[in-house]
Parts: sequence; structure tokens; C-alpha cells
Amino acid sequence: MIAAILRLIALRPFLGMAILGIPILLLIAVGLVTILAFKFFIFIVLPIAAIVWLVRCFKRSSSCEPDGGTDTGPDIAQ
Repeated sequence: MIAAILRLIALRPFLGMAILGIPILLLIAVGLVTILAFKFFIFIVLPIAAIVWLVRCFKRSSSCEPDGGTDTGPDIAQ
């Protein structure tokens, strides 16, 4: 259906605008851009963010050495 609409607009742009109207074309374009943005977010941004988060978690847990229990800070009760 999208191919047929695009073919109509490409071959006879004034007829396509007369049949569909500018607002309908604008709604179609906004819908397609929204779907593409959603796919981009789900399939590209979200996996990259998850990988970065996992790498940071593993680095944080592996670099944390256990403390010997010797707290030499100023908040020790005397």
C-alpha cells in the first residue's frame, strides 16, 4: 500500500495531493518517522546502553577489592 501511494505521488504529484491532501501526507510521514525512530531506539540505542551498563557493572565489581576491616577515617568513636 505504501508503495502504491509513493508511486502515485511520484508519477502524478498533484493528483496524489488532491486525493490524499497535505494533512494526510503529513500524518503518513510523521507515522513512518515515528516507527523508524522507535525501531532505532529499540534495536540500536537500547542494546548499546545495556552493553555499556553491563561493562560498567562488571568493571565496578571486579575492581572493588575487599577491605580488611581497618577503618582509619575520622569518624571512629574514641
